[in-house]
Amino acid sequence: PLPASRLSSQPARNEAARNEAADQAMRDKIKTLDTLSAILPALAGSDRAEQLARLLTDEDIDTLRHLAREGMGENSLRALTSDFSYLEGWCLAATGSPLPWPAPAPLILKFIAHHLWDPDKKMSDPGHGMPEDIARQLEAQGLLRSAKNTAGQRPPHAPATVQRRLASWSTLHRWRGLTGDFSAAEVRSAMRLAVRVADRPRARKSRKAITADCLELLLATCNGTDYAAPSLMDIRDRALLLVGFASGGRRRSELSGMRFGQITWEDFLPLDPSDPDSDLLPAASLRLGRTKTEESSDDNSVLLIGRSVDALKTWLEAAQIQEGAVFRAIDQWGNLKTRALTPQSVNAIVKKRCALAGLDPQDFSAHGLRSGFLTEAANRDIPIQDAMLQSRHRSLAQASSYYSDAGRSRRRSARLLG
Repeated sequence: PLPASRLSSQPARNEAARNEAADQAMRDKIKTLDTLSAILPALAGSDRAEQLARLLTDEDIDTLRHLAREGMGENSLRALTSDFSYLEGWCLAATGSPLPWPAPAPLILKFIAHHLWDPDKKMSDPGHGMPEDIARQLEAQGLLRSAKNTAGQRPPHAPATVQRRLASWSTLHRWRGLTGDFSAAEVRSAMRLAVRVADRPRARKSRKAITADCLELLLATCNGTDYAAPSLMDIRDRALLLVGFASGGRRRSELSGMRFGQITWEDFLPLDPSDPDSDLLPAASLRLGRTKTEESSDDNSVLLIGRSVDALKTWLEAAQIQEGAVFRAIDQWGNLKTRALTPQSVNAIVKKRCALAGLDPQDFSAHGLRSGFLTEAANRDIPIQDAMLQSRHRSLAQASSYYSDAGRSRRRSARLLG
């Protein structure tokens, strides 16, 4: 028989072996996530990878790796990863267990109830909506950032956020070859009622549109000073703003991902299409490639004419760019980097130029270029079909909402009482 000392130490050794195996599994998951970060910058950083490794199962990470191999767009994959980690964190906090596959209808209904609720009822019934202990657990993990109001109550989530997370959850089921109960009658009914009770209007991605007059204010900040010529950063930002607006209001991911090979220089075109003798302007075609709503195989080129082309040429010549990313990072000493701007950097540039122009940066974001283009087109009575060919909107309803907003102040029906 084994000595008593060896028998008593055996459980400790077993526990140590289990801990070492768990630590090794965690290291393997972090290594896999680090590999994915090459195509998914949202995973970069040891803290982020470690957080996701704690939340996501091996099967979850395999799903993300599969989606990456399938060529899912970077932004879509980033949003899916964020939703994935939130869903896993919420399920662990709410049920004590990881996400089940497939998801049963009661769990989906619980998710809706925890995120969309009646704020008035929450005041009198603290158990209504998301329980506070679950919210604190999500906060501790950095998954929940909603601030409490003056009454000490958390607001319900935005319906669009809940709908997106449910859509991501459903997408993950499809990729696993499973069918969840997302289309069940009780789920659809609960979501419809919850959105109505939440009574939260959908917020614009940019509170205010960057229309032509606003754009001119931003461009004026790129002209240098009385004592110095425009810097390389000024030249880049001017081209970024003009190309972003004139090309139909490009999304920040499209601007940051723009490559030199997407540009084709065209013959000069007349200022007035109906008058061939009018002044000639420089022109360029911009092939958008893969976007949020279109595949790279789609014919989705847009035309740049005039100042935007001049600004783009000036930037490319100043930066000596003949291949690779068009809009690149510049460090604080004015040195040009080879890496492209990130979508977040594009947004920061817009906000910076707004601040320099004396505008409130909180009112504007990079999406203001997109909404501003359509708003300006509506103000100038350009047919919506023409504007959509340039903006590449596929939804007439989405594009027409900007036209409706732009025409609101001109409606005769609003002036009946003078």
